[in-house]
Amino acid sequence: MDKLIITAACDSSVSYPSNKNCPAPTRENTSVIAEEYIRCIDTGAAIAHLHGVRKLEPALQADGRKLSRIDVEGWAEITEGIRSQREAIIQFGVAGARFEDRVPLLEIAPDMMSVAFNAHDEHFQPDPEYPPNCIYSLHPIDELRDYAVELPKHKVKPEIEVFHSGAVWNLNKLHSESLLAEPLWATIFLDWDGGSWTPPTEAALLYMVDLLPAFVNYNVSVMSPTAQWKLLSMVIGLGGHVRVGFEDNPYLSPGELADTNASLVAKIVRIARDHGRDVATAAEAREIIGLDPVS
Repeated sequence: MDKLIITAACDSSVSYPSNKNCPAPTRENTSVIAEEYIRCIDTGAAIAHLHGVRKLEPALQADGRKLSRIDVEGWAEITEGIRSQREAIIQFGVAGARFEDRVPLLEIAPDMMSVAFNAHDEHFQPDPEYPPNCIYSLHPIDELRDYAVELPKHKVKPEIEVFHSGAVWNLNKLHSESLLAEPLWATIFLDWDGGSWTPPTEAALLYMVDLLPAFVNYNVSVMSPTAQWKLLSMVIGLGGHVRVGFEDNPYLSPGELADTNASLVAKIVRIARDHGRDVATAAEAREIIGLDPVS
């Protein structure tokens, strides 16, 4: 069994807008955001899953999508703030943005970039006092082919986002067309509310894991505060990898808000060690994922 790779998703307030401990995604906060990731890396995270400086569109747009708009310079500042101080795998998130808006981010040279292999249909409203944050977009297979062609030009590996079984069909289709280089890296998302939802249950986790081909390394994100730690413990035992952070679930236990993302990383490190599974360094994670070593 490989060592456990921990991903930290620190800087998105879309899913939990009431969390005052989450740094706002603004240019003024780029150093604050970078420091949040550095604390996670020091605690045991190998992958920094960045959301950068962006803003969710307020309403459905003329193209039928409701996505995030990106400030490329802000992303560059956060990336440099991390890389100048620590070794980590830099993974650019916000798959819920337009392909043409994300291509300029590749010039910053992340190690990985998230690509949603299913439609975005998300509805986040954990606190009824806040209006829902919703994300909507089809990601047709031609768009996925565009990513599969463009990312290798920049030596960037896709993080394949799997919200339901249809994403695995797309993964297998592009792999059959020789557009995805092994080994692949996929993240399974459980309890992300909206039309792309898969439930946070043991049966659903096993079903999604069993669908993945043997050449796919899988990572799991669970948004449910009541089910997350139980399911991630199961993932650790199965040999998969885990993602934690303020985007996924900001609670150390139901009702107990974490003060920093590093507290969430520390908890999953303790769980892994209780299971007898070692945690991967960034260099070890690169080898497992199939990334080039840092030169």
